[in-house]
Amino acid sequence: MKKILFIPLAVLLTAFLLPGKKKIRIFLAGDSTMATKEAKAYPETGWGMPFVHFWDSTVTVVNKARNGRSTKTFISEGLWKSVMDEAGEGDYVIIQFGHNDESVDKKERYATPDTFKMNLKKFIQETRDKKAIPVLFTPVSRRKFDKNGNAVETHREYSALVREVAAETAVLFVDLDAKSRALYQQFGEENSKLLFLQLQPGEHPNYPEGKNDNTHFNELGARLIAQLVLKELKELKIELTDRIIIPAKK
Repeated sequence: MKKILFIPLAVLLTAFLLPGKKKIRIFLAGDSTMATKEAKAYPETGWGMPFVHFWDSTVTVVNKARNGRSTKTFISEGLWKSVMDEAGEGDYVIIQFGHNDESVDKKERYATPDTFKMNLKKFIQETRDKKAIPVLFTPVSRRKFDKNGNAVETHREYSALVREVAAETAVLFVDLDAKSRALYQQFGEENSKLLFLQLQPGEHPNYPEGKNDNTHFNELGARLIAQLVLKELKELKIELTDRIIIPAKK
């Protein structure tokens, strides 16, 4: 009799304790600034790496970002198709490109302004067709300061194109270019180096000759950019951010 009574009681208790939240996936579509890195690249860190740890158990982050990808190569290599094959109703797709699209000297990556906008609109429309939710980001800024110590734009043309697409498609939008520049400004010209892959010769075995990289983040930089992203997503007031388990930095 005790065993018979225990089963329905356990079922009722489980139903009472478990929240009725639908499981959601967040797909990250982008370039090296977002991507998961191999051990041989450490301490280089994409902001998508710490981003996975800020969510409750109902959220799975699927990082499809890859080094060196533009909207053009993300499509041609089948990476975008893999996102669409997996994404479903209620999932989110964060789209961040521009770094490699603007590389005129790298023909395999380069996307003209018209092609760049067309590709972004394709991503947005196809995400919506899957009843998933697109969120469009401007490319995260590189670290660059002028002679007066002001953080300056490094993606002026292509960030503007992203803003145009955001306005034309009424998509959820985060201006990560502007927000990341503000973060660098807060740190200042010298201290902002602490966020990037800046190494002296002999400082790390993965980079015996040192590294002076103002595009890619180290662990600290990636975490602060991820926290910045969380804060900006909260500003959009979407249901997804109710599932954040670590508050974004104010």
